[in-house]
Amino acid sequence: MISRTLIIADIHLTANEIGKNQLFEKFCQQAQTADQLFILGDLFNTWLGDDLSMPHYAAALAALKTLSSKTEVLIMTGNRDFLLAQDFSRQTNCQLISAPYLLKTNGHQYVLTHGDELCTDDKSYQQMRSVLQHPITQFIFVHLPKQWRLKLSGQLRQKSIDAQQAKSRAIMDVNQLAVNQLMEKYPSADLIHGHTHRLNTHVEKAFTRYVLGDWSSAQGNAIEITEKLNRLEIS
Repeated sequence: MISRTLIIADIHLTANEIGKNQLFEKFCQQAQTADQLFILGDLFNTWLGDDLSMPHYAAALAALKTLSSKTEVLIMTGNRDFLLAQDFSRQTNCQLISAPYLLKTNGHQYVLTHGDELCTDDKSYQQMRSVLQHPITQFIFVHLPKQWRLKLSGQLRQKSIDAQQAKSRAIMDVNQLAVNQLMEKYPSADLIHGHTHRLNTHVEKAFTRYVLGDWSSAQGNAIEITEKLNRLEIS
């Protein structure tokens, strides 16, 4: 039997962007016909811990819970929502997975990852990532008072925006050597990732790299895998 898998990334939901939240909720209704949905990071634009962030996304969480009653939903964290944790998982019945994840479906194999770890030319980002996503740092952060977390998050976000404006477009893309080194571990697989927001398909000698784009309030994008891989526009 041929299974149907959907893959999305970089939705970047915010509490006050009503159009994008409605688009995502509509997509969750449509995705109930799929066997699996993978969300490859940055479902949320900011996540300051389950206790602080979940109350702001009641509709999105309810949509995920309804979807997960019919479709297996697997979510990996991105650079914006890496503090997603078990309370979120329990409330939505979605499974949190680690990257890279090897998907085997319909006789094909795909390596799934968010993609930021492949942007190794951006040295300052990788240094910040190694600190912020360290388990000890995360433990300390989620146990800080809520007001402290809000203040620190705002400061870090502004620092990130300022840093991006000073960087070249090339340095924020994936590094080909890092991609090749990852794929050497999976010789029969193709690669699917997000993060860079550069929707494209790159055909290499040994594999194909499929890049997901980000979502706007009016339109999103997805990959559908059945007998073959297809691109979908979400509107």
